[in-house]
Amino acid sequence: RMAQSQLRPFLAGAATAYFSILIVKQWNSRKLRTSGADERRQRQQQQEKSANGHASQSSSEQLIDSPTLDQRMLRKAEGAIRLRTSRLIIVIERCTNDHNYSAIHRTAEALGVQHIYVINPPTQSTLEGAGCIGGDEDEEMAQDIAENAKIKSIGKGGKVVKKVNKSELKERAMHHLFARKATEWLDVREFDTTTECLSSLREDGYEIWATDLSQEAVCLAESDLRMARQNASSAQNAVIPNPIPDRLAIAFGTEAVGCTAELLNEADLRVYLPLRGFADSLNLSVATALVVHHLFVLDPTLVGAMSDEERMRLRKKWYEKLCRQRLLSSSAKRERSRLVARISTAEEYKRKLDAGETLDKNQELKIAKLKEEREKLEKLDQDLDTKAELAVQDLVLNPPGPLTDMRRADEHRATFVGKNTKKMYGETWANMPATANAQTVQSGTSQFFRDKLSEKAPK
Repeated sequence: RMAQSQLRPFLAGAATAYFSILIVKQWNSRKLRTSGADERRQRQQQQEKSANGHASQSSSEQLIDSPTLDQRMLRKAEGAIRLRTSRLIIVIERCTNDHNYSAIHRTAEALGVQHIYVINPPTQSTLEGAGCIGGDEDEEMAQDIAENAKIKSIGKGGKVVKKVNKSELKERAMHHLFARKATEWLDVREFDTTTECLSSLREDGYEIWATDLSQEAVCLAESDLRMARQNASSAQNAVIPNPIPDRLAIAFGTEAVGCTAELLNEADLRVYLPLRGFADSLNLSVATALVVHHLFVLDPTLVGAMSDEERMRLRKKWYEKLCRQRLLSSSAKRERSRLVARISTAEEYKRKLDAGETLDKNQELKIAKLKEEREKLEKLDQDLDTKAELAVQDLVLNPPGPLTDMRRADEHRATFVGKNTKKMYGETWANMPATANAQTVQSGTSQFFRDKLSEKAPK
């Protein structure tokens, strides 16, 4: 009995000590997690404070997107401008699929390639009723475009060469919107012939590489490229410090047969990306994305390789575009979109009339108003151009600090699909950042530009 009476206090004390240790451990763990979250918030606030208080930042400072960051669209544009390259040009020769064509443009923009040269571009897909000024409302219009637009393929002479069936309409309409947004930030040159394109590249000092599946092509590996460039050099025992030339044009041919014989014969080098499966070729847009990304891996100095003069030109153009998109109210943007749609419809009726088709009175009336509608749009756009140029004048010379990480904050992520698709996958997509519909300040950038314009207005 005495032993039991002594054992009970011991066991009670041990149990108390054990549970006390567990409680302390849990408290410390919770404290560490809270402390880590607080530190991340403090770092983000310090970044924002630093960015908000200075017009520029050193390369060592990091700035990420956040719901409270001021001038976020300008900062994102500045980040893209500083990462753009002109050392690398993508050449697309006779692409026959408009989906691939527009996907390549989007890839180029995402990877930071500013210039695309297009040889004999594919027929132009047009979406009637898809005209809009751009900006934050574009994504909201995507579903309306997909469901309501009429899509046609237009040849160079303006003749309708193909009508797309209903099943293709929705996919291509959505893709058209995304591709159009990408090409707004690119410089695209079109050439009627391969000869004209090659001559232009030679005059500007670009070395030309053609992608090729033949066994004559050189593997896109650093050692292979150095050896191939050294063998091709006219100087004996030439030292090739970089596998990628100072100026490079990388060419991609048509989906079916690749680059033409002319392009392959005139290229300085034929190159291929090694594959490891039974398939020895890839979709054109996929191949372009992989090859171009690989070139940046081979030579990281391609990133941001652009002259100060060209960077300034882009800054002026992009800042004015961003401002122009936001000076109009939402209702004014919708009215402009309707105006563009009326002009597009009237132009279509005029083409039919010129082709000898008979129109009804309502269609003829729309043609009669075409000149007036065009003048109205021209006046509106000229006024916007003048205001945008004035509003960003100082910003072009003293840009805000750029984003150093181009990823969006979770609060700014969104899913650009139609209402029916959202409804279909509603349960599966629940609690995901892209479907959370976070409430953030949408008018911040718009108000910023309007305030800038008010500062410049005569008193």
